Amino acid sequence: MSGPAGGAAHGLAVDGLAVDGRPVDGGLYLRMDHWAERLPAPLQHLVAAWSITGLLLLAALMLLGWWRSRRAEDVLMARALAVPLVVTLAFAADTLLKSVLREPRPCQVLDAGRTLEACPGAGDWSLPSNHTVIVFAGAAALWHVDRRLGALGLLLAAVMGLARVLVGVHYPHDVLLGAVVGAAAGHLLGLLSGRAAPLVDRARAGGLRRWLTA
Repeated sequence: MSGPAGGAAHGLAVDGLAVDGRPVDGGLYLRMDHWAERLPAPLQHLVAAWSITGLLLLAALMLLGWWRSRRAEDVLMARALAVPLVVTLAFAADTLLKSVLREPRPCQVLDAGRTLEACPGAGDWSLPSNHTVIVFAGAAALWHVDRRLGALGLLLAAVMGLARVLVGVHYPHDVLLGAVVGAAAGHLLGLLSGRAAPLVDRARAGGLRRWLTA
């Protein structure tokens, strides 16, 4: 676990920024943070590790989506191949939104005590949650490839959002906005990616056939 967040010192450095999340749900964040401090150590390690584990599991679902789509129609293969691009575009949009909103991390401005994850430095903005955007975008895009994979992805995404609050680096509203941004981007871009089906059809008849067909 990281050391104390030092909220008072950080608070002086972030005055005047566009968004201050403390009045929104700062109290709920502190209650969840203090509850996380009392979790058994193995569970704390599991929550802290989920930031990486959840992303790896999403990558595994992406690979499975591609593998299953080798037997599917062109539009589904196009959507499966587009999922990593969808996630990348959603992450880029989220990064831009962060730079506009410029909300300090809760562990920088509140007395969060000892957080399960090291508190990022000043300038590493909080709103929306990158991890949540990524996993929700991937899950929503996978939903248009395979409903079962999409449902699993949404479960991973929900756990990711909860974990990002419990480790102490995000407010709950950071996660909620991240879920909205990620799901919306994944849904819209996932649908649009199906328009690349003619390209997949040509690729399946060429040198990429072994990668795009069973």
